[in-house]
Amino acid sequence: MTTLTKKIDFAVIVTVKHANPNGDPLNGNRPRVTYEGYGELSDVCIKRKIRNRLMDLGHPIFVQSDDNKVDDYKSLRERAEGTLKGVDMGDKKKFQEAACKTWLDVRAFGQVFAFKAQKGKKSEGEEDSDSVSIPVRGPVSVHPAFSVAPVLDRTSSIQITKSVSGETGEKDKRASDTMGMKHRVDHGVYVFYGSMNPQLASKTGFSDEDAQAIKEALKTLFRNDASSARPEGSMEVFKVYWWEHNSPNGQYTSAQVHRLLKITPKNEEPKTIDDYEIQLEKLPDLKCEVFEGE
Repeated sequence: MTTLTKKIDFAVIVTVKHANPNGDPLNGNRPRVTYEGYGELSDVCIKRKIRNRLMDLGHPIFVQSDDNKVDDYKSLRERAEGTLKGVDMGDKKKFQEAACKTWLDVRAFGQVFAFKAQKGKKSEGEEDSDSVSIPVRGPVSVHPAFSVAPVLDRTSSIQITKSVSGETGEKDKRASDTMGMKHRVDHGVYVFYGSMNPQLASKTGFSDEDAQAIKEALKTLFRNDASSARPEGSMEVFKVYWWEHNSPNGQYTSAQVHRLLKITPKNEEPKTIDDYEIQLEKLPDLKCEVFEGE
């Protein structure tokens, strides 16, 4: 399996209807917004969803969330040591190669394997000789997603109540009218961009087949992603744009390619995807594949 042969750029349009696409824990879990009022999905949030889809598609993933694991390891260290048995973490090059060969997300997004020395493994006055920090730089970069139009005035908050007590006993008893809050974006169209670098892919072993796996994950990004904050069907991939250059270096910079996609609201209060004008400009000798979201 050869490594990525050509530079790739991509863009994804996402629609949101009555959902909280990415809550901000520093703001009461309200939908993330910029200072200008535009909605935002962090790159970490997007990569989490890509990882989840890759796991659904049967690919081995190193960074698994606790609520969506496919193994019994309780930490990243346990997963690294349990899966790469016999690989010496002291040999950084050998460990990097083994990790990239084992997990798709490591050879795609990169990873820092930073583990502290375990208790009892050093004497008083000794350095943390058992501590390790092994960096892997990945070839796939993903930008945060931002809404095309401001969503701050299209964000709703509702108060909810608890219908039952969660604990028994006088001390921990909760009243049945305990209040809570839920927040949502009533309507929004978000766009994010990304790229794949063949030079970095040659370092991790990221292949053309891996790129196709990520393409499939992007097309179905919100499948099996439903929650109380994101009801089934409230978030959808509208379209995926996929530019494959004709060489490892690419004919154009990623910035030039990403600017080809232009999305503008047709009116001051867009309410559906039909209220946006989507234009895709062209550059000489650069083709773009367009896929409907699934």
